[in-house]
Amino acid sequence: MSEARRKAAPARRRQKRHWAVRVLGWLAALIFLGIIGSVATFFIVYQTTKIPDPNKEFATNTTTVTYADQRNPLGTFYEQNRHSVPMSQIPKRVQDSVIAAEDRTFWTNPGISPSGMVRAAVNIARGEQLQGGSTITQQYVKVMYLTQERTVGRKLKELFIATKLGRQQDKSKTLEGYLNTVYFGEGAYGISAAGDAYFRKPDPNTLTVPESALLATVLNNPTLFDVTDPDPRTKKRIIDRYHYVLDGMQQMGTISTAQERQYANALPKLDMRPKSSRYGGPNGFLLDMARKELGKLGFDEDAITGGGLKVTTTFNYTQQNKILLAAKEEKPKKSNGLHIGMASVQPGTGQLLAMYAGPDYLKSQLNWATTKARPGSSFKPFALAAALQDGKSIYDIFQGDSPITIQGQKFGNELSTDYGDVTLLKATEESVNTAFYDLVDNKMDNGPEKVTAAAEAAGIPASKTLEDDKGNPSTVLGPDAYASPVDMANAYATFAAEGKYTPLHVIKEVRGPDGKVLWSDASVLKQQKQAFPPEVANMVNYVLQQVVKDGTGTGAKDLDRPVAGKTGTAGGVAVEDRAENKKCGGCKDGSATLTSWWSAYTPQLSTSVLYRAGKDGESDLDPYSDDPAFFGGNWPLKTWLAFMKAALDGVPSADFVAPDADQVKDTTTPTYTPPPSTPTNTPTNTPPPSTPPPNTPPPSTPPPNTPTNTPTKTKPTKPTNTPGWPSLPTGGTTSEPTKTPQKPGGGQ
Repeated sequence: MSEARRKAAPARRRQKRHWAVRVLGWLAALIFLGIIGSVATFFIVYQTTKIPDPNKEFATNTTTVTYADQRNPLGTFYEQNRHSVPMSQIPKRVQDSVIAAEDRTFWTNPGISPSGMVRAAVNIARGEQLQGGSTITQQYVKVMYLTQERTVGRKLKELFIATKLGRQQDKSKTLEGYLNTVYFGEGAYGISAAGDAYFRKPDPNTLTVPESALLATVLNNPTLFDVTDPDPRTKKRIIDRYHYVLDGMQQMGTISTAQERQYANALPKLDMRPKSSRYGGPNGFLLDMARKELGKLGFDEDAITGGGLKVTTTFNYTQQNKILLAAKEEKPKKSNGLHIGMASVQPGTGQLLAMYAGPDYLKSQLNWATTKARPGSSFKPFALAAALQDGKSIYDIFQGDSPITIQGQKFGNELSTDYGDVTLLKATEESVNTAFYDLVDNKMDNGPEKVTAAAEAAGIPASKTLEDDKGNPSTVLGPDAYASPVDMANAYATFAAEGKYTPLHVIKEVRGPDGKVLWSDASVLKQQKQAFPPEVANMVNYVLQQVVKDGTGTGAKDLDRPVAGKTGTAGGVAVEDRAENKKCGGCKDGSATLTSWWSAYTPQLSTSVLYRAGKDGESDLDPYSDDPAFFGGNWPLKTWLAFMKAALDGVPSADFVAPDADQVKDTTTPTYTPPPSTPTNTPTNTPPPSTPPPNTPPPSTPPPNTPTNTPTKTKPTKPTNTPGWPSLPTGGTTSEPTKTPQKPGGGQ
């Protein structure tokens, strides 16, 4: 190699190094210019941002709610109860409770909190709701100066105005404005109106520390922390946040550690103002349900009550009127203390078309259509679906004799009847308990868990109660509070839709004041999934049609079109007898019928009806019926029939998709033994023969399906036990029932 060539190489290396240095230099320059540009842009925007005049009238735009047809109004969410008070009338304990809840760095931050915004994002990602990302100044700016539009531009404008306000306005003035405008729920804007709405104390000086802490708890999200909601999950959220507020007040030195412990023991007693009259009557429950769903969709209370939204619900105006009429007219003559919950869902859409939750929302906010109850034997279709997925046939043979021993416990049929060996088909038709115990606990690995998995796949919401019972042998008989009529209607609709599950919802569309669509249920339809293979769902439909044809639901034949359904009752101890039952060691176990169901569907409509009794729905249903027990095949079915006849009037009859012919071909010879026509043990709660049955149908009406072997409720041997619901009072009635024994009474 020549000397010239040896000298050329180093020159090229120096040239490469020189090129790399130049690139790095350009990058550094660009980054520096970007930083300079960003800072310059920030200061230019900051200097040109003007703080607008506050809306002195604090006017809000009415949010309107309509039925699905967008013509018939359902109601409005316009509420404004506001009375401003000067800062001198707001004591420090009230100020500190709000600061502890919403913005603990209020006195020192510049109006915005980047770390708080990041923390809020992390909490939301974790499913937590303890802290928000906006400072008090930002929240005040949003309410007083800006619209409720949900855009990036509005959020950036909020940040600039909040920053400028934080530098130019005294913090006390900002806090005073905030405390007089923030929404606390119940139509109350500002601390004075809130004290009046929740405690009938319009003067903030009269609010105690616990009362102040509870108001601070609620204002974060009046829907999420609704003190009138009986749902135990809501109660737990309220208690957790209430403790969070007290902790903040203790850290700020407002209260001592001893006071914090004292106040944390119980929530303050509420003394609430009556609800707005616009919620009056049975349709008030529809408005309440729509409002709560809007909150879950991300619309805050300011937008709901004053954002001028145009909300279209899924509720069908005609069907809603028909369900109200059925609940009013087709029920026992003796109905004082009796409660009916009804829900009707359109299969394949998840749309709740009609609901009956009670006669008047203003008199009681307890929604009997959404409150969970013991489903009893109406839970058996999920065991049927699980068995089919497990490879079982409807002609597989199971033990129909009573009793059967499971996990060392004895379980029986109604009236301890022996049915002999029965097929799964016959066990479903006649609701034979022992056969389902045999199926789930003896013939299926992890049977109870597979039943609960099938129920959740169909649409029964996952819950702690259901999770706790995954190993319970009586899970198949629905002994505890697993589902509401709304849940059951949607879960059965999954079978009607050939196994396709669609999330249940009541909001169809939301438009802004300008008519722009902000949300539609097209996003819900995208969540539709095949919960069960079509062949499994079709077989479930076939079997449940036999319940109507030959089983416990023959009264539904009067609909005169294909129907699939299931009865359900759950026995236990009435709330009035529980103290005595405890003293006598369980002498009244299984003595009452606590829930009675008829859940059934056509290909076009799925409807569930539930009867309960007593203030909390935990009293005995049997006195309301002249049958030996309040069977699902009697009054629940009658009420269901009254609605479904009217709802499907003029709608062409439709057939279910038939299962494969080979699957329904009976190749077995079960030794099914019909139960005796005359029971040997007469039930003690049978009324005298001279008492006429209530609301006796005319001779031309087919009689309801009351089994000729009038069964009584099998008494469990274990006393009831109360679950560990939060014990702190929240001002509302606890609607969750106590857990039943492992051997639930009932089975029809």
